[in-house]
Parts: sequence; structure tokens; C-alpha cells
Amino acid sequence: MRLGIKGKQIAGVTAIVGMAIVALSLLNVARLAEVVLHESQARGELLAKTIFHRAREIVTGSQDPYAALRTDPGLRAILESSIYGESVTDASILDTQGTIIASSDTTQVGRPLRARADLASLANEASPREQLRVIYSQEGQSLEVRLPMRLGDEAFGSIRIGVSTLLMRQELNASLQPALVTAAIALTIAVLVAAFLAQLLLRPIHVIRSGLTRLGKGEFGVTLDLPPGDEFGELGTFFNTVSQKLSADRSLLAGQKANLQSAVENLEDAVALFNPSGELLFSNPAMEPTLPAHAIGRALQALLPTGHPYRTIVEETLATRRSRGPVHVKPLEPAEGRGADAGADELLVMTHAIEGTDGELVGVLVVARNLAYLSKMQSTLAYSRKLVALGRLTAGIAHEVKNPLNAMMIHLELLRTKIRNGMLVPSPQPVAAGGLGLAEAPRGGAQAGALEHVEIIESEVRRLDEVVQGFLKFTRPEDLRLQPVHVRALFDEILPLIQPEAQQNNVRVVVDVPVTVPHVNGDASMLRQAFMNLAINACQAMPQGGTLRLTAAQAGRGRVELRFEDTGVGIAPANLGKIFDLYFTTKDHGTGIGLSMVYRIVQLHDGEIEVQSTPGRGTTFRVLLQRASES
Repeated sequence: MRLGIKGKQIAGVTAIVGMAIVALSLLNVARLAEVVLHESQARGELLAKTIFHRAREIVTGSQDPYAALRTDPGLRAILESSIYGESVTDASILDTQGTIIASSDTTQVGRPLRARADLASLANEASPREQLRVIYSQEGQSLEVRLPMRLGDEAFGSIRIGVSTLLMRQELNASLQPALVTAAIALTIAVLVAAFLAQLLLRPIHVIRSGLTRLGKGEFGVTLDLPPGDEFGELGTFFNTVSQKLSADRSLLAGQKANLQSAVENLEDAVALFNPSGELLFSNPAMEPTLPAHAIGRALQALLPTGHPYRTIVEETLATRRSRGPVHVKPLEPAEGRGADAGADELLVMTHAIEGTDGELVGVLVVARNLAYLSKMQSTLAYSRKLVALGRLTAGIAHEVKNPLNAMMIHLELLRTKIRNGMLVPSPQPVAAGGLGLAEAPRGGAQAGALEHVEIIESEVRRLDEVVQGFLKFTRPEDLRLQPVHVRALFDEILPLIQPEAQQNNVRVVVDVPVTVPHVNGDASMLRQAFMNLAINACQAMPQGGTLRLTAAQAGRGRVELRFEDTGVGIAPANLGKIFDLYFTTKDHGTGIGLSMVYRIVQLHDGEIEVQSTPGRGTTFRVLLQRASES
């Protein structure tokens, strides 16, 4: 079991305190052992001197000192009471031959005393270790205090006091018990203090670990609140600097990743990535018919049958570790759950062996290019060139038509003026300052008919001029000024412009744009014109009143969805495919340019527009525009 820093610190402090307590306890035990030995020696010497004084009184003037000592009742009483002293086991008087004359144990009288170690030598000359070894020897032993007896210059015996190490051990243990309790209390206090200090000292480490955990989870802008002035404060400052740098790098990387993902998802080429084990790691939408995204993580052998061109070329790349292709592939069978026409075009398939920095294979990239799409693109480009040339030609023709129309309008106005002047005759009534005025003569039938024809010609010429103006607007290239545009602000700008039309048709306009909807990348003036056309058309499609809803929401693939929903008369199914055609209209006085302009503006913004309509229930126009970059 591995200990953390806190556990190691507590264990270290506890070990240091424990070793100090053990060392002090050993010193204390050695000192107590020495004290116990000296006290036992002092008691033995005191008892021996007491016996000596009594024995000297008995021996003085006695004919037979040994018999006197053996029979004296006072001495016997002293000897027998000696066994009640602490650690004393026996007391004896010996003659010069070592035979017991008198003893606390009368059965030993007349016998030689067995040899025992001298207590004075152990107490005064032995080392503390030797003293403790003797006291705590398992079987225990008896030591003795020796006092020689002399009469004058002549020795006539000795006094021996026996002392038990077992009794000294009990006395020493009794003295050690308070010390052990104190040591246990000190050790407990040391553990608690160590835990408190560890918590206090390791708090910065916990803060740093928490910050690293949050940073590892991908959280941006992680900062540590550590007081400055010490090493941890400097570490916290350095961590905050690194965190800010990582946040900036992650933001940049996230933007690049989103751009890359959007680019890959919008590729017309089908792209898939396999790991060295042959498992699918990624497939873009173009690869969905053959390798759906829900199959990510599955092996190539489980996804495609034997002989499938994708499987064959990937297996060859994995085996040779080299890129393969391009290989021309016939139309593929659709994957399970796909439509019958999925993957029905001819493909050009190639693989790229992706190697790491160490030269090892890290994956295989499969790219399948739709040859039919390339043919369509080439046809589209050629057709586009023709349209550009045709557009320039028609724009020139329209410009040449517009000049005669302007001249016709001028001459029609002059013709009207002359016809009206021909209807006026001189009047005798003064008009101003005594002059003659002109009074309108009654209109003749021919003149009134001529004016009516002039007005019809003028109306048709004006209508033709409007058509030419619309045609020029449609064909004239526009310079886009792309910038982030707020959808709600754009809706708010067109509301006052469509309000008169809405009030005239009793239409209620509802705008629903959440604050979370991002900005779109577009030209505000052109988008305003397109949205206003859609809104006015919707109001005109509800002559009996209704509701127009303008909504916006975030869509997939980095786009924003805008919807214009009305509850009007709807569009006939036969007309749905033609509503965006130039000059197609179902209105009595329409020009057929409005929706064509809307379609062109959406195309210029690299967007999409769709229409859904149910006759009698309403129409919905759905516009998809690119989301503006966050930067």
C-alpha cells in the first residue's frame, strides 16, 4: 500500500517522535535500573549493618561466639524479619569457612551458602545494558550484599543479604508504568500534531492537485489562489501562467479543429480512417452509404464482405505499410439500411499510409472520389462559363434596350403635352395683370382617345422598364461585404418595412430568435432585401389574415437555420419547382423577380434555401446560412 504525502509526513513525524520517546525511555529504564540496584544495595547494607551491630554485642565477652549467634533470639528475630524488606529474600551469617551459622531460613543452618553474584559489583561497575540484562533475565537470579565481620583485627565471619532480581524487576516495572503512559500520550499528541501540520502544509499541494485535475478535464482559465511569498506561491504564479497559455492554445486548437472537421464533413470526397488493427476510427458524411458513423470502433472484416474494394485496398495497405491507388472501382452495393441508390456511382479509391514520428504506422486514410460528381462539376463549370458569357451578352442587350425605352418615355411625355396644348383655346378673361389666359376647350373624342392610347403606351413602357431594371439587378455581379450579422437585429429592421403590408392583410407577425443563436456571416443589406421579400410575399399570401413566424435556430455543420412560416393559401405542387425561376409569378401584377433575387442572394452567401408548402395550410421557407467565426 503506497502512502500519500500526508501519510508519509504523519508517519515520519510519528517515527521521529517515537524514536525520541524510545531513546528517552531506554535512558529512563537504565537510570531506573541503576536506582533500583542502588536502593536494593542500600537496603541490604542497612540490614547487614543492623545484623552486624547485634552480632557484635552478642559476640563480645562470649566464650563461644558462633553458638551465641546461633541461639540469640534477638538476632533470630532480625534475621527472620529481613525477608519482609523490598527485594530481600534472605539474610545469613557465615563463619570463615562459608558455613551458615544463623539464617532467616533455619533449615539452611550448618550448610554452606551457594555462590551468588555480588550486588555491589553489578550496581557500581556493570554497564546499564548488563544491569538490565541481569534484571530482566527470564529465569531471574539472586544477588547478595556482603559485609565482613571482624573482632579487632581478626575476621570471624561475614553477613550475606540475598536480593532477588525478580523482585527488583517488579519494582522497576511499577516505576516504568507512569513513564509508558506518558510516552503513549506523547505519541498520540505527536500523531495529531503531525496530521494538523500535514493538513496545513499540504493545503497548497491539494490546491495545485485540484487545479491540475480541472485542467486535465479540459476546463479553461483555471487559476490557483495561493498566497505569494513562498515556494508554493511562486509555483501557483507559474501554474496560472501555464494555464492561461494552455487555454489560449486550446481555444486556437478548438477553432482549428472545428474548421478542419467542418471542412472534412463538407468534402464531396468520401473519407474514412482505420487504425493499424483495421478498426474504423472516422468516416465523413460522404462515406455514410458504405461505412456509417455508428460503425466506428468495429473491425473492417465485420463491416465489409470479402472482396469489397475498400476492404481489399485497406488490407493491402496494412500488409505493405505503403499507400495504394488510385484504383477505379465500379458502382458499389449499398450498405445495410441505406437506399437503393446509395453509392451507385463509379469511384476512384486511394489509400494513404499515415506514419508517426517514430516511423510506425498509425493509421490508413481511405479517400473515394465520385467520378460522376467530377463529370457533373466539369459540366457545371462549362455551363457556368457559358452562363457568364450569356449574362454579359444579355446585360448588354438589356442596357441597349433601356436607352430606347428612356427615349420613348421622353417623347411620350412630349406627345402628351402637345395633345393637351391642342385642346386649349385663347380665353378673353384676364388671368393676371390684364393679360389673356387660356381656357380648356371641351375635349373632342379623337383627342381623348389619343391621350388614352398615350397613357397605355406609357404604362407598358414603364412596366417594360421595370422588367429590364430587375433583369439588370439580377445579372449584374454584386460585391459582397461579409461580416457577422445579428439575425434578431436584422428581423427587427425589416419589421417596420413589412408592417403596412401585414396590417393591410390583417397578419400577425411573430419573431422568435433565442439569444443563443450565433451571428451569421453575410452582407447585411443583401440579406435584409432577401428577408424583406420573403416576409412581404408571405403577407400577400394571407389575404384573409393569418400569422407570419420569423424564427432562427442553430443548425449542424456550422450553420444557422432561418424559417419564414405563414398560414396562407400555399403553393400548388406543380409550381413548387418553378417559384425561383426568373420572371415566374402567380400574381396578377407580379414581375417574377423577387424570389429569384432571394435565391441568388442565398447562393452568393454559400447558403441553401428550401420551400415546403401545403395548399390551404401555408408555406415555409427554410434558409441555411454559414455561422460567423467566433473570432
